[in-house]
Amino acid sequence: MAAASLVRYDARGGVACLTLDRPGARNALNSALVAELDAALTRAEQDPEIAAIVITGSDPAFCAGLDIREFNATGRPPVGASDLILRVATLTKPTIGAVNGPVTTGGLELALGIDILVASERATFADTHASVGILPGGGMTARLPRVIGPRLAIEMSFTGRVLDASEALHHGLVTHLVQHEELVATAQAIGETIASRNPSVVQELKRLYRVSLDGTLAGGLEHEISERDARRARGGQLLPSSDRVQLG
Repeated sequence: MAAASLVRYDARGGVACLTLDRPGARNALNSALVAELDAALTRAEQDPEIAAIVITGSDPAFCAGLDIREFNATGRPPVGASDLILRVATLTKPTIGAVNGPVTTGGLELALGIDILVASERATFADTHASVGILPGGGMTARLPRVIGPRLAIEMSFTGRVLDASEALHHGLVTHLVQHEELVATAQAIGETIASRNPSVVQELKRLYRVSLDGTLAGGLEHEISERDARRARGGQLLPSSDRVQLG
């Protein structure tokens, strides 16, 4: 019997809706989910009928970040996870994140690469890298301060402070806060509005915005990844056994 898909793909109205579907693990990114999400993104990017991409999660969470259970078993992050997280921001088609619940650490990095974020009242946002003993490699220190400001970003990363949905709206992390039952429909409607516009202009606008917003991002990403890799090369313990967190 074939394994159940970890990413549900639904296309209508010029919008591809990709749903992370590991609810028992709070949609944490393991190697299998990374591979399926990467393939789904490629499918949406290459389909000429698709003008926008919605990314959401199966309740109760949007994405808990990297799968710590797999990390514990293999001694390394899930294959391709950082590359996938960084890829999201480079997609040529507009992306909308429908944040249906908690989004944490690597999941927050994934969300930060999405163009537009819509949240339900159940959404929360947190960076727990310092709690689990892993340095970020998906753009946290480069992107989070650009969205919510450096002071709040630093506090979130140092302390693990959790932003609820209303705080996320107040600080500009999300653009809409809606009832949970209306979340995916709201994201779909935004996607369909985008699909009704001139696709070549929209994609060029996205490119121009990214060039402007990311003018110094490359240096931040390079520094973050080099620091992570340098620590690994020094034999630093990235995930102390006392701080390991189990999922499920």
